[in-house]
Amino acid sequence: MSGPTLWEEGRWPGSRVTRFSVFACVLLAGLDLAVLGHLERLFDSGFILLCVAMALVIRPSDFVVVGVLPPMLLLAVSTLLGIVDRRAVAPHGDGLIQAVISGLAHHSGPLMAGYLLALAVLGIRTRVIRRHRRQAGAGYSNLEVSPAPYRVISGEPEVKSTTVVGSEPHSPESITASST
Repeated sequence: MSGPTLWEEGRWPGSRVTRFSVFACVLLAGLDLAVLGHLERLFDSGFILLCVAMALVIRPSDFVVVGVLPPMLLLAVSTLLGIVDRRAVAPHGDGLIQAVISGLAHHSGPLMAGYLLALAVLGIRTRVIRRHRRQAGAGYSNLEVSPAPYRVISGEPEVKSTTVVGSEPHSPESITASST
């Protein structure tokens, strides 16, 4: 049997993925600000790659975290930069709310690309994991075509008696019409 594939290897819990993603976003934003003075292509490219990486490393039970995290990350970065350095995400003179909206609007393309790629990776991982589980259980039962098992339980056992016509009864209480 072969080892797990790329699609099956993600084992990080949601909290770890969240912490890593926040750290990576802050690092990308800081690097882009240090080089160019505002968020540009370096942050956008790194954000897209980060979204795909999140979808690959998260464990299957926490897929919902990656489903909601990319927009929240961009909102957090835009808000943080709107507070700390508004010119990094908006024109000079814009207020905080306008800076946050500008930051979201200017980076909506990378957000959409990263988000769609992350969801596609999660979809592929889900299909591969389901197929792997079906194949692992195929030796024991055929779940797709077998009917569901059922069990009938009653309080009293069924009493079945068979009387052969023309035979003598076994006990005096069991007199049938044929023995009289």
